[in-house]
Amino acid sequence: MTHPFTEEHDTFRKTVRRFVEKELAPHALEWDQAGLFPRELFRKCGELGLFGIHHDPKYGGSGLDYWFVTVFAEELARSDNAGVSMALMVQGQMATPIINDVGTEEQKREFLAPALAGEKIAALGMSEPGAGSDLANLRTTARRDGDDYVINGSKMWITNGTRADFLVLAVRTGGPGAAGISLMTFPTDVNGFSVSKKLDKVGHRSSDTAILFFEDCRIPARYVLGKENDGFFHIMNSFQGERLVTGINAVAMMQRMLEEAIRYGREREAFGKRLIEYQVWRHKFAEHLTSVAAARQLTYHTVELFQRKRRPLREISMVKLYTADLAQRVAYDCQQFYGGMGYIEETNIARAWRDVRMLTIGGGTSEMMKEIIAQTAGM
Repeated sequence: MTHPFTEEHDTFRKTVRRFVEKELAPHALEWDQAGLFPRELFRKCGELGLFGIHHDPKYGGSGLDYWFVTVFAEELARSDNAGVSMALMVQGQMATPIINDVGTEEQKREFLAPALAGEKIAALGMSEPGAGSDLANLRTTARRDGDDYVINGSKMWITNGTRADFLVLAVRTGGPGAAGISLMTFPTDVNGFSVSKKLDKVGHRSSDTAILFFEDCRIPARYVLGKENDGFFHIMNSFQGERLVTGINAVAMMQRMLEEAIRYGREREAFGKRLIEYQVWRHKFAEHLTSVAAARQLTYHTVELFQRKRRPLREISMVKLYTADLAQRVAYDCQQFYGGMGYIEETNIARAWRDVRMLTIGGGTSEMMKEIIAQTAGM
């Protein structure tokens, strides 16, 4: 594949890198230990246009191609904090694209525009205690009552959930299964909404992940995204962008882990020579560098298809599967290479090791990706 980035992409990369290295990376450990990062960061990202890269300029977006999104996701890996990266990607690349694509003029002005500016925090309200990968069986209901909907139920694993100003919410408005699901924009200041609990996660500790509760929450019917009972189709479409941007970020994380490990191996000595001079590790890293290069080519190929609006289901599932599984091996070996230092919270590799564990679970498990690939291959 030829080099996909233009001079404009490279200029944008420098801007994002400066921001990440100045505003994010120095606080990586601090924010993980605090279990949260400052809300002000959303506003700063909004001012730089980092949430509206691929969105409609009419509502504060930049209308740029998906390679700019790729640059953004890659540079976020330099934050050394996967929780912050995920929270920011949810804001710009997971929760808001659905509003950009199918929202009404009113929804875009009320929710999309302030989210792209970083003035409102967005979250995706999809998963439930009994409906993670199996979203077709979600149980949160929205009952029509005149010009309103009344919502009851709960959501779980919601990134940005403790402080979101609004949700893109999946609810059951019809019968059982996928055909009865709708999407809605849901402002969190309505009566009956509450944050039940902030989850204490193994990794991604700086991003707030919550259980949400809805008790007779009343919202206007005009907040339906698209048509009633058409929500599952839009959910499946939104998952493609979510999985692709996660894969892009995962490749960049792996590259960074390897580069830092090799740098460490040039400085650290054991038994009279530098660690990187031991063949067992030189060959191990050679294998990983090769695998990461292959992952990047698969990912870039898929970005090109996505950029052409092809919605490449099989290829995106392959990206999610391959990068998530590979990240487990790369993080494990890099951590092992550091020895005892790799088990200390202050080191980036220790936090990366626990952060990448989420990749095979969140946004569609590796098992689900295999099933999608098998189905699209006619198996």
